Amino acid sequence: MKILFASAIMVLADQISKTAIRSTMTLYESITVIPGFFHLTYITNDGMAFGINFPFGIYIFSTISIILTVILFWYLWTIREENIILRSGVAMILAGAIGNLIDRLLLGEVVDFLDFMIGDLHWYVFNFADSFVTIGMGIILSVSYTHLRAHETEADVVCRLMHEKKKGGGGGG
Repeated sequence: MKILFASAIMVLADQISKTAIRSTMTLYESITVIPGFFHLTYITNDGMAFGINFPFGIYIFSTISIILTVILFWYLWTIREENIILRSGVAMILAGAIGNLIDRLLLGEVVDFLDFMIGDLHWYVFNFADSFVTIGMGIILSVSYTHLRAHETEADVVCRLMHEKKKGGGGGG
């Protein structure tokens, strides 16, 4: 499946970027790229997403990641004839999962370095794998919503419009 090639390219980009950060920066070093908006900041995360941590978290999360990666491969196979946009979303999630799993298995932690802020508002530092998962999830949600709307029956539309009218206070009676 060609979509797996796209996943492999994303995993490669993620791993190359993390290797470049590890080999050119020291831990906790931050390089300003766009002042007040974007820095490259080298940190590691041995917990879950957004720094959530608990005892034995690396082992538990690695095991869960392996299981979910297998499930994503299986799901991608089952939808191989489906919409390319849906498959792309799943492929992005798969790439992100594999990218961070490689870090956990080889390093015992995940390398993060994309650091965005607006003034004093600072987001969590993340990496390309995290971005792939987030964008892939957004694609899947969008495709799912569009698919549901496209297959809505006339009766569904009438019921939805009546419900919306009722919620809006226009239900006369």
